[in-house]
Parts: sequence; C-alpha cells; structure tokens
Amino acid sequence: MNLFKKLQERAALGNPIRIGMIGAGKFGTMFLAQALRIPAIHIVGVVDLIPANAKSNMKLAGWSDEAHSAVSLNDAAISGKTYVGDDWQAMITHPAVDIVIEATGNPLAAVTHCLAAFAQGKNVINVTVEADAFCGPGLAQKAAEAGVIYSMAYGDQPALASDLVDWARTCGFSVVAAGRGHKWLPHFRQSTPDTVWEHWGLTSEQAERGRLNPKMFNAFLDGSKPAIESAAIANATGLEAPENGLIFPPGGIDDIPTLMRPKSEGGVLERKGLVDVVSCLTREGEQIPYDIRKGVWVVFEADTEYLKNCFEEYKVVTDPSGKYMTLYKRWHMIGLELAVSVASVALRAEATGAAICFNADCAAVAKRDLAVGEMLDGEGGYTVSGGLRPAVSSVRQGNVPLGLAHNVPLIRAVKEGAAITWDDIKIDRTTDAYKLRTSMEEQLLK
Repeated sequence: MNLFKKLQERAALGNPIRIGMIGAGKFGTMFLAQALRIPAIHIVGVVDLIPANAKSNMKLAGWSDEAHSAVSLNDAAISGKTYVGDDWQAMITHPAVDIVIEATGNPLAAVTHCLAAFAQGKNVINVTVEADAFCGPGLAQKAAEAGVIYSMAYGDQPALASDLVDWARTCGFSVVAAGRGHKWLPHFRQSTPDTVWEHWGLTSEQAERGRLNPKMFNAFLDGSKPAIESAAIANATGLEAPENGLIFPPGGIDDIPTLMRPKSEGGVLERKGLVDVVSCLTREGEQIPYDIRKGVWVVFEADTEYLKNCFEEYKVVTDPSGKYMTLYKRWHMIGLELAVSVASVALRAEATGAAICFNADCAAVAKRDLAVGEMLDGEGGYTVSGGLRPAVSSVRQGNVPLGLAHNVPLIRAVKEGAAITWDDIKIDRTTDAYKLRTSMEEQLLK
C-alpha cells in the first residue's frame, strides 16, 4: 500500500534500485517501458543473446539511443545510463547490480542464472515461470541458504493469485480454491504454432506487429501455461493440484463461487484447497460474458453463520448457499506490473510470491503418438503439452517435467495423452536444472 511512497523516498535520496535484466523479450520489454517512468529504478544492464534485438525492443518501448548508450557496466553505474550486452555472467557479478531479473523464458538457462545470482549474493525476480514450475521449491531453498530473496514476478498470474490468497488468509478467511482464467476447449490441447492465432483471436498481422512468438502463445492455448502457472500457484500458497488434472470448467466471474466448491456441495472440486482454471468459453465454443480469461481469482468461505450473514448484508455475489465468495483481479498486465516486485524486494525485502512447498508439478504429455527418435520441443510446440499433477504422484511415476522436455530425443515410443517418463528420453544429466530437479525429487520421496 505504501510502495509508491517508498519509491519516491528512494528517488529523493538519489539512490535508485539497480537492476540487471537477462532477456529482453515481450515481458522484459514491457517492464523496460515502465522503468523509464520510475526515477527510483535504474536499469544498469540488459543482456540478451542478440543485443541488437534488445536495443530494437527498447526503442519500440520508448527508449532513446542515448538512454542505453553506456559502453560498459561500469559506465552505466556512473552515468545512470544503461548498458546493453550479451554477457550475463559479467552482469550478475557486477557490484552495481542489486537485483537480477531473469526474463529469458528458457527454463534451463533460468535455473543456471538464478543459482549464479544467488552465489553472488543477488536477489532474483524470476519471470521465467516455466523454471519455477519444476524447480521453484529448490530455487527458493537455495536462495534462503544464500541469504537472498527469490521472487515470482508480479504481473504474471501466479504472483497475482498468490497475492489474493494471502489477502484472504490475512483477513482470516479459509481459502477453498484459487487460480486463473483461460480460453479453453479440449481440442486446444493439440494446437501447434501453426494453428495458434486462429484459436487465440488474433490475425497473423496483429501478431507480427506485436512481435509475438507463436510458440510462446501456443503454450497458453494448449493448456501448458495454465498447468505451469497452476503448479507455481499451488507451490507458493500450499494449495494442491487436482488428482486428475485441471478441470477448466466454463463460467463467468459471478459463476466462480458456485463452480469452485466441492462436488458434494454442487461444485466441481474433488475437495477444498485446490487450484484450478476457469474457461471463458462454453463447451460449444461460445464466449461467456464478463469472463476471467486474463485474470486471477480466489474463493473463500463463510464458515460461520455470522460471516455468512455478513456476505448477505453487504450484497456480495456468492454461490446459491450464500457460503462461498470470490475476490478477483480481472486483468493481469504482464511486465507492465513488474515494478511491484522490484519495489517489494528492494524496499521491503519481501518476495511477491515464492514456493513454500512442492505440492504440484507440470508433466510433459504427448500431443500425439510419438515415435522413437523424435525430438521433444517443449512447451507450446508440436510434440508435448503440460498437464498438472500432484507432485508426489508425478515424481513417483517418473514423469518428466515440461520444463525439461525440450531438445531431448525419445528412446521409446509414447502414445497420445500419456505422460513422458524419464525412461522414455535421453537427457543431459549435467545441467543445473536437471540436478536441482532430481534433488527435489529425492527430498520429496524421503
């Protein structure tokens, strides 16, 4: 509630929050557009595999050439300008950087970047939720051991949903369920980068104008991103994953309290305390009015007669019993909201959501029959999508997390709809991500 005031105070001291960002794609560029407007934030460095692309995106977001004309990180620290380069290790180790923002979207690289930043005593805001979905608990543990902060990114739906859960619990409510919205029909599971725009609702021209990545957007459409983000929400809040995966019940915002209650009371949940996703389409494909497609929600209950009466007296929308209510944020603004994480980490020493447990997992599931020798292409691609699972059952079954099902060959055929297992693939066991994930699995099964 006081973050803006604290940012003003920090700016007045002439001591801005010093940021180093890895990756200048869509999310990162949106943040850079806003960072220009916040005097308390100094982007010391931006590193990208292709610095020219980063500079092009910065220009698109309103940056002048002068603003990112620093010739080195040292020059940036002294001049107040920004250095753009391709050496992430140099940026992480530079003393002028207080917080590292990981925004590559590459889960394997993200884990390596986060761990390296922790080793340098740097706080990390991880935009790459794909990494958090399968390594978040391990990353949070490593950050705690290093005495630094690891945070999810505000503006992305997991952090926003976790914020709503925190609000409800802080108010004394019992949380029944939480999650996000989505545009979902079952056949979207088979969508590929070739079909994404017709389902998404954009023309190819609009997608090109926005420099939108079809593989990334297809990860939203085919159910991978909802599963990834639901895993992150569960692990950050202590909620659990449904035994049989996400349900995607169709409904508008006012339907959420009725949908997200136990089956025994007329809802869709196996039990209380779960994450799930609400679809903005009927099963016939019709648009539902006042939807939550781009937002997040939490459902909580009036577990006493007094609370139930309060709901009634204040005319809030509930389920028919008057017992369940939802609070929601209808829109999320992606990187345009990331400064909330920056301010929270720097000024309050507080993450905007981070894993506190390993309750949920996002497993790689075959989109079609896959043959020996085929190369898995990760989220949003042609071969696999993500399926939410309880972590214990996923690990016991040897499921490969979606974040590690990229650029790995199959050594056994897999039928459509089956989860990929470790026995089905040949994987590089030397990566930081694989090592951290397997250590998490060992801890979980102890």
